[in-house]
Amino acid sequence: MSGGEDTEGYKYWFRWQVPVCALILIVSIITASMQIVKAKAQPFYHNHLWLPCWRKLSPVWLFFSRAFAFLCLAHLHFDIIALDGAFPFYFYTQWTFTLVMIYFALGTIISAHGCWQYINKPPLQNGEMAEFLRRDLEESTNSIAYREKETKSSIRLQSQYIQEEFNQRVGFWGYLMQITYQTSAGAIILTDIVFWCVIVPFLSISHFQLNMLMVSMHSLNAVFLLLDTALNNLPFPWFRLSYFVLWSCGYIIFQWVIHACGFTWWPYPFLELNTPWAPVWYLCLAVIHIPLYGMYSLIVKAKNTILPRFFPRAFLRTY
Repeated sequence: MSGGEDTEGYKYWFRWQVPVCALILIVSIITASMQIVKAKAQPFYHNHLWLPCWRKLSPVWLFFSRAFAFLCLAHLHFDIIALDGAFPFYFYTQWTFTLVMIYFALGTIISAHGCWQYINKPPLQNGEMAEFLRRDLEESTNSIAYREKETKSSIRLQSQYIQEEFNQRVGFWGYLMQITYQTSAGAIILTDIVFWCVIVPFLSISHFQLNMLMVSMHSLNAVFLLLDTALNNLPFPWFRLSYFVLWSCGYIIFQWVIHACGFTWWPYPFLELNTPWAPVWYLCLAVIHIPLYGMYSLIVKAKNTILPRFFPRAFLRTY
C-alpha cells in the first residue's frame, strides 16, 4: 500500500472488496464446518497412533523419530523467537511450523505411552487378533459343546472384551493428534510451494531475507512430516481437509483483526484488500486448498498401494 492509503484508517474497510472477500471467508468457514459435522470417520483405535505401518518395526523407532523431529523443530523455533521475537508469528509459515511442532510433541507423548503398553503387554495386530479370537472361540465351543447356550454367550462376551481391551477407542488427545497431523500436511504443502515457487523467485518483500534459518523452516517441516508418514499408521480421510481450511481462515481473520487495530503492512501481497483483484485472490486461496490437500493425500494413497506390492510381508496396511 502507498503512504496515502496507509493513513486512510477506517476508510480502508469501506472498499467494495472488503465485503466480497469477507463473504468468501464466511462461506469457506461455514462449508468446512458443515463437512466436519456431517462426516463419518472410519473406526479409529488408540494403537493406530503409535504402531508403525511396518510389521517388524518396533514402535520404539517411531517414538524416537518423533522425539528427534520435535527436538530439532523446537530448537529451530526457539532460535527464531530469540532472533526476531514475536514478529515471525505475523507469517503463516510460523503458524504452520508451530503446528507441526505441536503434532510431534503430541506424537512423542502418545508414542511413549504406547511403547510402555507394548513393553508391558505387546498388542496383537488386527489380523492376528481376529485369528486369536476365532481359535479361542472354536476351542471353547468344542470343549463345552454339551453346555447350555448361556455359557456360549458368556464366551462371546469375554472374547469381545478382550478385543475391546486391545483396540481401545481414541480419546480427545488422539483425535487432536490426528487433526494436527492432517492440518499440518496441507499447510506445509501450501507454505513450501508459496515460499519456493512464488516468494523466493518473484517477490521482493521487506523484512524478508533468505538465509539458512529460512531455508530450514521451509524444508525440515516437510522432511520430518513425510518421514513420519512413511512410518505411521494413521488414516488420512478427505473430510479433514475442512480443518486445513479453518486453519487458514483463522490466520486470515488474525490478519484482518491486527490490521483493523492499526497495522498497515501485509506479510503477503495477495492478502491486501486495496486492489480490485482482491476477491479473485481470496477465491483462489480458498479453492487451492483442495489440490494442495489432495497432493498429500496422494502421497499417503501411494504409500498404501505401492508399498504393499513391493513389501507384502513387511508392510501392514489397515486403511
